[in-house]
Amino acid sequence: MTSDLDLKDRELLNIIQSAFPLIEEPFQDMADSLGLDESDVIRRIEPMKAKNIVRQISAIFDTRKLGYKTMLVAMNFAPEELDAAAHVINQHPGVSHNYARNGAYNLWFTLAVAPGESLEDTVIGMAEETGANRYRLMPTIRFFKIGVNFDMVKEEGASTEYYSPDGFNKKQEPNKEVADDWNKAQPVSDFEKDAVRELQEDITLEPRPFEGMARRLGITQQQLFDQAADFQDRGIMRRFSAVLHHRRAGFGSNAMAVWKVPPERSIEVGNTMAQSKWVTHCYERPTFPDWQYTHFTMIHATSDATCEDVAKDISEATGIDDYMLLYSTREYKKTRVRYFV
Repeated sequence: MTSDLDLKDRELLNIIQSAFPLIEEPFQDMADSLGLDESDVIRRIEPMKAKNIVRQISAIFDTRKLGYKTMLVAMNFAPEELDAAAHVINQHPGVSHNYARNGAYNLWFTLAVAPGESLEDTVIGMAEETGANRYRLMPTIRFFKIGVNFDMVKEEGASTEYYSPDGFNKKQEPNKEVADDWNKAQPVSDFEKDAVRELQEDITLEPRPFEGMARRLGITQQQLFDQAADFQDRGIMRRFSAVLHHRRAGFGSNAMAVWKVPPERSIEVGNTMAQSKWVTHCYERPTFPDWQYTHFTMIHATSDATCEDVAKDISEATGIDDYMLLYSTREYKKTRVRYFV
């Protein structure tokens, strides 16, 4: 899918996946920085959207800040029942990622539920409806890193700058104020909910893509940008950017590396893992009698061999040699959670 992308296409992808400009004429701004015409920038993005290299350009919100609860769920199905079960699970609007993976649990998905709803009850209902053999709820104990970024020019991971909701971010001692704040929902007004509904939708590929959003909200574009800035200041919105289809963007291998880390080394090891530019997410999760892996690192690369090399490098850096790579064998769903729908 990426063989026909030239250098300017790749430089453009690097820009829009990091921080799409929240200004009245964002495509003109990007054109100026790349030495292109505005129409050329739009013309380049259009086929990347058509080929689903670029899935969506919209706001990324913090689920917990909006009062939603979220969790990773692992389920096991008979192979012949997996596809049908995955499609049933996909119907829930709070399911944003859903993958078939190798291993004892062959379906992994993230689930978010609205304020007042129960994650546990929702998962139990899903398991009963789909006939899951067994399932595990895997909430986050420690959140060391989130920083999805790819260098499309060099074709390598670029998650060197990242966010730690628990306040680690390369530090051995968490920032308690950040951690406590992360788990507190921010009050949002009815108007702010309307603004979330607008900003979470894919933008139109036209010179002034925010004009329609502002008009529907009954405000000016500058007021819309001010509202987005306020969301960021309050931690409600992380950024406004593009989401790439990893495989179609050339990063065809997706490995969830799971590690067995001694409790006394949890923070030290988690911080070391998070500093790999190939690791986009790093969490600590609970263990179970049939599941003793504590730390999860998401690795996206151009080949399985690179994923394995990254995991070996992490193993050498941490001294943790009890790990598995769970590769995604099928992507059933990957999108952003849609809030207040």
